[in-house]
Amino acid sequence: MKNETFEEKLEYSKTLLEKLMNPEITLEESVKLYEEGLHNIKEAQKLIEEAKTKITIIEQANQNSGENL
Repeated sequence: MKNETFEEKLEYSKTLLEKLMNPEITLEESVKLYEEGLHNIKEAQKLIEEAKTKITIIEQANQNSGENL
């Protein structure tokens, strides 16, 4: 299974939402899609947190290199 990008996860979430809005969907399908959507959102949030951490590290490294000037 390939690692999806944040953008791919966002697009997939939109697809799940469209499916959930279908009035002909069964309750069981709705619950399954809802569960899948929550899992997808948690993974997307993890990617955001990883990006924030990387940015913080880069900013700290940049500040530290500026102190040595």
